[in-house]
Amino acid sequence: MSDTTTAENNKQNGLRKSYLSSFEVLGQSIAAIAPSATPALVIPLVFGFAGNGTWLAYAIGLVVFLLVSFSVNQFTKRSATPGNLYSFIIKGLGTDAGVITGWGLVIAYLLTASAVLCGYINYANVLIGYSGAAFPPIIQAIILGIIGAAIAWYIAVKDIKLSARLMLTCEIISMTLITLLAIVVLVNHGFTIDPAQTSLQGVSLSSWGIGLVLAFFSFCGFESATSLGHEAKDPLKTIPRAVISSTAIVGVFFILLSYIEVFSFQGSATALNSAAAPLTDIANSNGIAAFGPLISLGALISFWACFMACVNAGSRVLYLMGQHGVVDNRVGNTHETNRTPHIAITASVIVAAVIPLILIVYGGGLFDIYGWVGTIGTYGFVLAYALIAIAAPLYLLREKELKRPDIALAAVTVLLLAAAIVGSIYSNATSGAPYSWFIFIFVGYLIIGGAFFLVTKKRSPLVSSGISAEIEKVHKEFRIIRAHGGNGPKY
Repeated sequence: MSDTTTAENNKQNGLRKSYLSSFEVLGQSIAAIAPSATPALVIPLVFGFAGNGTWLAYAIGLVVFLLVSFSVNQFTKRSATPGNLYSFIIKGLGTDAGVITGWGLVIAYLLTASAVLCGYINYANVLIGYSGAAFPPIIQAIILGIIGAAIAWYIAVKDIKLSARLMLTCEIISMTLITLLAIVVLVNHGFTIDPAQTSLQGVSLSSWGIGLVLAFFSFCGFESATSLGHEAKDPLKTIPRAVISSTAIVGVFFILLSYIEVFSFQGSATALNSAAAPLTDIANSNGIAAFGPLISLGALISFWACFMACVNAGSRVLYLMGQHGVVDNRVGNTHETNRTPHIAITASVIVAAVIPLILIVYGGGLFDIYGWVGTIGTYGFVLAYALIAIAAPLYLLREKELKRPDIALAAVTVLLLAAAIVGSIYSNATSGAPYSWFIFIFVGYLIIGGAFFLVTKKRSPLVSSGISAEIEKVHKEFRIIRAHGGNGPKY
C-alpha cells in the first residue's frame, strides 16, 4: 500500500468515536488545569505580585471563568468536534477569526505544556535531593525533561482512554494529599482569620494586576474537554458537565489553598515566592515532615499529567486544522491502529519540550521560565475566551435561540476579560523586560499565523468555504439528533 493511500485511510478512520466516559472526559479538563500544580508553584508566583491579595485574585478568577464556561457551553450543548474553541468560533464569528483562535490555542496549550514541564523538573529535582544524589543541574534538568516528555508522548499516542484515566487518577491522589495538609494547617492554627489577607494589607494595584493574570493561568485549560468532541460518549452531556464542574471544583480549591499557603508562610524566614517546595515547607513547619516527599511526588505527577493533557488538547486543535487544510494535511491524519492524532501529538511534544530545555541551557531558572512562557500562553487562552463570549450570542441569534440574559452574560464576560488583558499589558509594560516583551511576541505570532492563512487562501480560494461547510455539517448532524432526543451523530 502506498504512503498516500495509507494517509488517506488514516484520515478517513479518524479518532475513536464515543470512546470516553464522563469520568475520562472530566479527567482531561481537570488535568489540563492541574489543580495540584497550582499550590505547588503557581500560587507562590501569584503571591510574588499579589501578596495578601492572592486569595482575591483566585476568587475573581473563579467568577470570570464560570462566566466563560457558560459561553463555551452554549456551543458544547449543541455540537461537538475535536477542534476545541477553534471550531466554535468559526461557527460564531467566521473562518478568519476561528483560524486566529486556533493559532492562539495552539501556542496557549504548547506553552502551558512548556511551563508545567518546568514544574515537573523542579519537583523531580526536589525528590532527587531527598536521596542525596547530586548531578550537574543543567544536565539533570535536560534528562528529566526528555524522560517526562517521552513518556507523555508514548501514552498520548498509544491511547486517549489510558491518558484520561491516568491523568485524573494522578490529580485525585495529589489533591487528596494537599487537602489533608491544608486540614492539618487549619487544625493547628485553630481556624483563625488572617486580618492581613482580609484587609489586603500591603497590596499594590499595579503588581496585583500581574498576579491576577497568573491566577487566570491556573484556570486555563478548563475547556480542554471540548477537544474530545468526537471521542466522548454522549458529548452534549458529558462535555458541558466537565467544563462547568472542573471550573467550580478547582476554583474553590484554589481560593482555600491560596489563603492557607499565604497564612502558613507569615513570619517565615523564606518568602512564599522564594520557596522551592512550599508545600513541603508547610508540612515541615506543621510537624509532618514525612508528608513532604509525598506532597512533592504528588506535585510532580500533577505537572506531568498537565503536560500530557495540554499535548492531548493542543494536538487535537492541530489535527482539525490539518483536516481543514490550515496546516499541512498530514497533521490531520491518525494512527492506523491507535486512532490518535500521532503526527500532531509528536509535533506538539517536540515544541513543548524544546522551548523550556533551550531556556534552561541558556541559564533560565525554572520558576522564571514558568512565568515567562505561562504569561504568553495565558494571552492565547484569554483571547480565545473573549472571542467565544462574543461568538456565543451571535451563534444563538442564528440558531434563533438568543435570549436577553445571553447578551448580558456575554457583555459582562467580555468586559471582565478585556479588563484583565489591558491590566496585564499595562502591568507587564511597567515591569520591564522580559515581561514587557510578551504581548509583542504573542501579537507577532498571531500576525504570522494570520499571514500564513492568507497565503493558504490565495493558493486555495475555496479553503474558507470548505472549512465553514465542514463545521456546519457537524452542527446539522447534531441539530437533527437533538431534535429527535438523541445526543450525537451515529457514526
